[in-house]
Amino acid sequence: MAKLQGKIALVTGSSSGIGKAVAIAFANEGAQLALNYPEESQAENVANVARAVERLGTRAITLRADVSQEAAVMDLVANVVDTYGRIDILVNNAGIASVSKVEHMPTTMWDTMLAVNLRSVFLCTRQTLPLMLEQDYGKIINTASQLGYLGAAGLSHYCAAKAAIVAFTRSLSREIGARNINANCVAPGATRTPILDGIDEQALETIRTSIPKGRLATVEDIAPTYVFLASDE
Repeated sequence: MAKLQGKIALVTGSSSGIGKAVAIAFANEGAQLALNYPEESQAENVANVARAVERLGTRAITLRADVSQEAAVMDLVANVVDTYGRIDILVNNAGIASVSKVEHMPTTMWDTMLAVNLRSVFLCTRQTLPLMLEQDYGKIINTASQLGYLGAAGLSHYCAAKAAIVAFTRSLSREIGARNINANCVAPGATRTPILDGIDEQALETIRTSIPKGRLATVEDIAPTYVFLASDE
């Protein structure tokens, strides 16, 4: 039997990159998907993901929501529950990237980074967790980053958000550890996705040369870890 047969998975930021790969990998294991995307410019991309999911013989719905906003998250989760009746798996994957040294960083850049990359994790988890507690089952998987451990010049805001996701997940796991709900992070190295479009080539080259394999990861390298953490294995 497929590892996620019949499970309902909400994946934020699933119109491209790791989120897209995870959604398709979940569908390949039998999950039904709720695909979140942030803005109208991503509508065609997320529609393509939905079609890929449906070609695998399962179901997908697409839901536009800015997951850094509380009201939008409440509506997002309500819409998933209205369609599927429950949420078994939550993947907090929505994220952005930008580059600035601390002394030049506008406050708005810092605030936007933490809102999209960190606040969204809290909001989506808080809104979904009561459902999981009621059914005494759930898998929460948060996308962190190795840069949350290592740091990177020009990415202090990104690294701060990703490090905070690790600490948040560790703390959450202690709160829910007695229940049949798991909370984990995946902390990829630099992965070739559209999020890197905001990173200049010099910064990317510095990152690439620090990787023992000498290359950036692909989404195919990363997605199987999410499948494992979402499964009963």
